[in-house]
Amino acid sequence: MKTIELLFWIGLFVIFYAYLGYGILLFALVRVKRALRKNNPTNSNGYEPEVTILISAYNEKDFVDQKVRNTQSLDYPQEKLHQVWITDGSDDGTPDILRQYNGVEVHHQPERRGKIAAMNRGAKLVQTPILVFSDANTILGEKSIREIVNLFANPRVGCVSGEKRIYSKDADSAAGAGEGLYWKYESTLKKWDAELYSVVGAAGELFAIRTELFQEVEPDTLLDDFIISLRTAMKGYTIQYNPQAYAIETASANVQEELKRKIRISAGGIQSVIRLRALLNIFRYGMLSFQYISHRVLRWTLAPLFLLLILIFNFILFFADATFLDPFIYKILFYGQALFYIAALTGWFLENRKLKVKALFVPYYFFIMNLSVYLGFKRYLKKQQSVNWERAKRGE
Repeated sequence: MKTIELLFWIGLFVIFYAYLGYGILLFALVRVKRALRKNNPTNSNGYEPEVTILISAYNEKDFVDQKVRNTQSLDYPQEKLHQVWITDGSDDGTPDILRQYNGVEVHHQPERRGKIAAMNRGAKLVQTPILVFSDANTILGEKSIREIVNLFANPRVGCVSGEKRIYSKDADSAAGAGEGLYWKYESTLKKWDAELYSVVGAAGELFAIRTELFQEVEPDTLLDDFIISLRTAMKGYTIQYNPQAYAIETASANVQEELKRKIRISAGGIQSVIRLRALLNIFRYGMLSFQYISHRVLRWTLAPLFLLLILIFNFILFFADATFLDPFIYKILFYGQALFYIAALTGWFLENRKLKVKALFVPYYFFIMNLSVYLGFKRYLKKQQSVNWERAKRGE
């Protein structure tokens, strides 16, 4: 019984630390750093290198006009801003539509080999010092490229991540409300991560690297943005974050579509932890390893596992006669867990009803997020996740 009691508290601590405790600790460390050393930003005045925006697109005809015009309207010298589209496998007319625009470079192969193969091929064609990756179905903020480039004025910066923003309505479904709140919290953590040392992974909707640092990624890679950015950091550079550089997209159409996306990400997360296992060596990578383990690894491994185990352990301790702590504590904690899952079930019941009280959907989204880790792990073990994944449907 003592072993179960010990494991229960270890599990509870891991869950708290992974989702809230690290954020609290991170905030405290950032405050200490601010107090000890004043921030001396690198002067970026006049720093305007040539930039290439690389867009890997598969059957994106519905977004082509919007994306091209958005890119051409960005606040950056157009003679220094290049658009390169890789449309491999597209059979809906995407490459033909793109060729109608001036200043757009299009490369097409009939075979579809996945997004990462397109990125690998496209990166070899880039001749500018800064390479920006962006998705075809996202809209960039007007000053996004300039805000990204400014951070590269610091030679220690090897990668810059923009912010993913979810288009939010007054009343959202469970997917929209949960995803929107989750990304607001994640954006705050990323700002603090960057201020402390480095972000641990870039947002695929908008991120950039120094072209010379791009390292070809394995063709079966599921989380290309995560692997590319962290391998850059492992070379001794930092990943910085600028929320003023942002990409906007609509939320998943419903929770089923969001679950589909989360399962793919979770399968990719397990794959990434294995491929980046060297980064678990905190004696070699120091602060980067600490941030990586705290912010990413725990959420893809121990935290979801302990969510299930502490429920089982708590049930056992609920009826135990002799525990190290007052048995009443375990009864309160068990009722708290039960209340959480009841709230998640309520979220499921209200899933497709649009409500202004978005917090009602948080337990449900949190449950779905952790369920996806189990399903993603299963998919990874069975090698059922293809790089030619089906994009989740987005809301109107």
